[in-house]
Amino acid sequence: MEHDITIEGGPGETAAPPAPAPAETTSERHGARAMSAAAHALAAETAAALGETEPDPMGQIARAVDRLGVERARAFLAQVQEIEAQGGRMLPDGSRRRTPGGLFFLLVRQSADVSRRDKVYIFPQFFQHKKPRATTGDNAAAAPASIAWTDDTYRALAPQLQQDPGRATAVKITVIGRPGVAVEQGQAVALALVSEKVPDLPKGLPAPPAGTRYTVFVARKQWAKVAEALASDPEDAAIIEGYAALDARVEGIAVYATNATTTRTQAVRRAAQAPGSDA
Repeated sequence: MEHDITIEGGPGETAAPPAPAPAETTSERHGARAMSAAAHALAAETAAALGETEPDPMGQIARAVDRLGVERARAFLAQVQEIEAQGGRMLPDGSRRRTPGGLFFLLVRQSADVSRRDKVYIFPQFFQHKKPRATTGDNAAAAPASIAWTDDTYRALAPQLQQDPGRATAVKITVIGRPGVAVEQGQAVALALVSEKVPDLPKGLPAPPAGTRYTVFVARKQWAKVAEALASDPEDAAIIEGYAALDARVEGIAVYATNATTTRTQAVRRAAQAPGSDA
């Protein structure tokens, strides 16, 4: 089971300036000209699969295939298709899902297996006009030390955060999976899901506990269509969006559904809405 939470509001963010981009060589700037026929074909295939037709994103795709190689580029495309089949991924503000092309570029940029030099080559617009940060002398910025997230760390952190908490103006969670038992309670249906899969997190974050329990409350009319779809396809999965709250009464996180569908239902709807479809 997968879950994705979006929270809006709270304090402003500050970010340290990025490190300077490595200088490109002449061969790097013109590397796409030496692409093989297979790479050219895959670049065109990938752009079509992602629905990208504009010159800039198509150029980024070509540079990605050129630098990553055919096999690695295919792997990123397969990852996008897998995420899309499971309901896609929302933008940080929760306003909409990412486009397949945007998701492809995000996965490449965030991948630890893609070197910084390759990312500069593929996405030059992200590394232009950046001033280098001083790394020597009195102005050198020391990297923060790594810490061990122990029980004492959490105990010391809690009172500091409670002094002046920010205000979350919107909270949204997406839960994807196949529920087991469904218990009808009046006009609602209660579902239970457990998340054992912990995603790869940025360096320095504490490890979340595995085995988080989610109790999902869905309106009976919404659940009826989802239950029918799941019963007819054992490979399908529910996609439930809603509001999440910690609730001791359910011994975990309670999710109050605002929308419920399935991955296959969503894929069929998107295909029918795609340009050139007969629907």
